Amino acid sequence: MSLFEWFLILTLFMMILAIFVSFIRLIMGPTIWDRILMVNLISAKVVMFVAVYAIYNDSILLLDIAITYGIIGFLTITLLSKYIMTGGREK
Repeated sequence: MSLFEWFLILTLFMMILAIFVSFIRLIMGPTIWDRILMVNLISAKVVMFVAVYAIYNDSILLLDIAITYGIIGFLTITLLSKYIMTGGREK
């Protein structure tokens, strides 16, 4: 294994650790906005994880999946925030 491959594997493990720490903060968040922020952060970290994994495997298809997941994560957070701000009522 080359030095670059070791660096990618180390990066993947650190991303897993960062996602786990963010998940703990998601559970402990005192307000709903803290929890939404952590869901957004976990979504961004998963996109970065998939992108680094795509580089490790030399797969362009995984980069397309990462982009799609990023768009879905953004729309989910946006719609969830709007739903919470309106209190579930349509205006």
